[in-house]
Amino acid sequence: MEERNGDFFMNGIPWDAPGCLHEIGDLKAKIREIGFLPLFENGLKGFSVEEMTSPDVWFNDDAAHDPWSWRAVIAREHEFAYGKFFGNRAGFISPEWLPYFANFRRDGYDFDALWDDEKASRRQKLIMDLFTEDTELFSYEIRQRAGFGKDGEKNYEGTVTALQMELYLCVTDFRRKKNKRGQEYGWEVGVLAMPEHIFGKALVTQAYREEPADSFRRVLARLREVFPEAEEKLLINILK
Repeated sequence: MEERNGDFFMNGIPWDAPGCLHEIGDLKAKIREIGFLPLFENGLKGFSVEEMTSPDVWFNDDAAHDPWSWRAVIAREHEFAYGKFFGNRAGFISPEWLPYFANFRRDGYDFDALWDDEKASRRQKLIMDLFTEDTELFSYEIRQRAGFGKDGEKNYEGTVTALQMELYLCVTDFRRKKNKRGQEYGWEVGVLAMPEHIFGKALVTQAYREEPADSFRRVLARLREVFPEAEEKLLINILK
């Protein structure tokens, strides 16, 4: 996505170009093929949903062909993990590769152990403590209940993004708020949960048996396999 004079433009490919993704099934197949995929352009040419789709189909009323709508469906279906996993921006990870991402991004720590070793911030702790009682929460509920706001804790977005980058949280759905009468209103809002809640602790922590550095090398090797001509430094930056 590129900004020009205050307007945003998608950097995609023509609808009839070879390899263009036309429907959600095409995207799912691509995620399974590679194992993980950012939603937006990230510096590695061709490695994003944005660059695999037509700019003309984004953010429109045709949900069947709009990648922005696809990402909500995929988050809801729980076939893949969805969240801010790549450079603080959104993307997908397949269950096959999720354990390796979780191991190296968490450095082998469950969150409680991370906190005990003084490697987590107090703000992160305020958020993660909410998930000992609730399995999933609206983003605005997390903000309120963890004490973020005008006269409270600062940098909510940065804190919750960091927790997604470290694979302690992911997006499990997008839903509209409900009023006291149970009627939905407004825009759809992100719902967050721990990956363990969606995919099970056994799968998410499956790679804990190996060193985090070894998990990172596995993922890096896969990305290098898909993009053999890319600079090593670029591949590393995208994954870390």
